[in-house]
Amino acid sequence: MKKHLSIFALLMVLFSPVFGQEKFDEALAKKYEADDYGMRKYVMAFLKRGPKVEQYSDEERAKIQEGHMAHIGKMAEDKTLVLAGPFFGKGDLRGIFIFDLETIEEAEKLTAEDPAIKAGVLQMELLEWYGSAAVMAIPEIHEKIQKIDY
Repeated sequence: MKKHLSIFALLMVLFSPVFGQEKFDEALAKKYEADDYGMRKYVMAFLKRGPKVEQYSDEERAKIQEGHMAHIGKMAEDKTLVLAGPFFGKGDLRGIFIFDLETIEEAEKLTAEDPAIKAGVLQMELLEWYGSAAVMAIPEIHEKIQKIDY
């Protein structure tokens, strides 16, 4: 009997993080507007090579890219853009944006203002995405680990 109790006690210790210890942080879930699964809706943009890339000189594309980066900075500052980044390589898929927006139409308005979209250097495919609400913490964390500004 003692052996069974010892095994039971050991199992309780091993599995207490799963059954007994509460990990859920209600304040954090509320801050990031998480649902009961810790998830939320975003709008994701896939940035693709546009049809007019080759129409511009290197200098013109550099100026367009400068405007594109400024637009990214403005959206991040406005807290509508949560995450952005390019893909490696020279393929047609150039990067992603994740927006804290309710609708694709809202994202279309923002992306239409991007100089790279206006110039036809990039085009966007917008989709609603259901992902971890923790994505909302990325801007705050990134700011703390970024040494050099863009």
